[in-house]
Amino acid sequence: MTNTNSIKELLTGNKKGETVNINGWVRTFRNNQFIALNDGSTINNLQIVIDFNDYEDSFLKRINPGTAIGVEGELVESLGKGQTVEIKANKVEIYGDSDPEKYPLQPKRHSLEFLREIAHLRFRTNTFGAVFRVRNSLSFAIHKFFNERDFVYMHTPIITGSDAEGAGEMFKVTTLDLENPPKNEEGHIDYKQDFFEKPTNLTVSGQLEAELGAMAFSKVYTFGPTFRAENSNTSRHLAEFWMIEPEIAFADINDDMDLAEELLKYVINYVLENNIEDLRFLEQRLIQEEKQKPQNERSDMPLIEKLKFVLENDFERLTYTEAIEILLRSKPNKKKKFKYVIEKWGADLQSEHERYLVEKHFKKPVILTDYPKDIKAFYMKVNDDNNTVRAMDILFPGIGEIVGGSQREERYDVLLERMNKMGVPADEMQWYLDTRRFGSAEHAGFGLGFERLVQFVTGMGNIRDVIAFPRYPGNARF
Repeated sequence: MTNTNSIKELLTGNKKGETVNINGWVRTFRNNQFIALNDGSTINNLQIVIDFNDYEDSFLKRINPGTAIGVEGELVESLGKGQTVEIKANKVEIYGDSDPEKYPLQPKRHSLEFLREIAHLRFRTNTFGAVFRVRNSLSFAIHKFFNERDFVYMHTPIITGSDAEGAGEMFKVTTLDLENPPKNEEGHIDYKQDFFEKPTNLTVSGQLEAELGAMAFSKVYTFGPTFRAENSNTSRHLAEFWMIEPEIAFADINDDMDLAEELLKYVINYVLENNIEDLRFLEQRLIQEEKQKPQNERSDMPLIEKLKFVLENDFERLTYTEAIEILLRSKPNKKKKFKYVIEKWGADLQSEHERYLVEKHFKKPVILTDYPKDIKAFYMKVNDDNNTVRAMDILFPGIGEIVGGSQREERYDVLLERMNKMGVPADEMQWYLDTRRFGSAEHAGFGLGFERLVQFVTGMGNIRDVIAFPRYPGNARF
């Protein structure tokens, strides 16, 4: 049917008394008379009332959960409970049948594990409809935020010859025959015969290329997929995920922290203003889910209250050194309740430590700065003490680190020394070093893991439930 309306439009607009057209998927069909229809535009269904005397039994039997239909009729005030308006149908058309014996989404509660197995259909549930509408709004709000501040949006390469993090956990890209790769005279793989004539990988970050852009446009950001070949089967890790990475020239670590806090508050506020019904549903879902948990494992505050709390409070800022002192004195550390007990300065903080600082000690988001240089990447600016770098991580309740950033090392000699010490091949990174040779300036940036942001805003416990088709060890379905 042409000139169709969305359910969201009909529920929030002023079309009562008008003849309207609507398309969607049947959620339920009761008494051969009441169809609950959803088109994905809102978490709410629209009730369609039909006169079963107008249709053959064979037609009515085809209206099942999952069936795609079109409806024409008058939008009238609803006499039933739970909705303000409904459509009195004068024409119903079936576009696509759904066999009730085989359709896996029946009108009952399904576990998230089961829905992960049918990720191609889970968008049709209330939970995942809400999650992915929120994800959509967060994505739009991120672009809106940067656009309003005159940032240039850069598309950085997905195939790269460099390892931005120096971690080495990268997916290799090749066109060589893996069963019989060509060898050179030394007996090593001859990458000269590969497509790019050198070893290449899927990117772990667009940061290094974004820095090049910042040295010309002053303010840039990337928003794209990144990849980690890390064998982590946890509720916080994915092999393919999305990152937002701004870079700002003529800026230091404080400008970096200010920008990150402003961005997080802006996008959370946008969702509160535009997705409140989805958030209310997700809040109730989380309350029901947490009833199965011990009291001490439940959320301190309801979802919407938690989001508003983030908006209304300045993030706590402290140094890594101050954080270590707090952790050393903490009860879980003294009683060895932490899986990784903090013994001295220089320890790499784990998720349990980050969550203690956020959820138990400060009870609000925390920004940690000035980490030991030995546990951070080569590109971070070395402080005057020569022991720490101008790094900053933002920690959120429930998920730990959500942002990682730093002031970048703009001094050519210091950066070159760091690269040599950390085994980063300077000869292959001359393009990066050039920004320190020609018009170098203070600059800073950060990476925001998009899925962790979606997790926080939706209250979903597993990161695999906030990306459409999750990639993790042993799984590349769909």
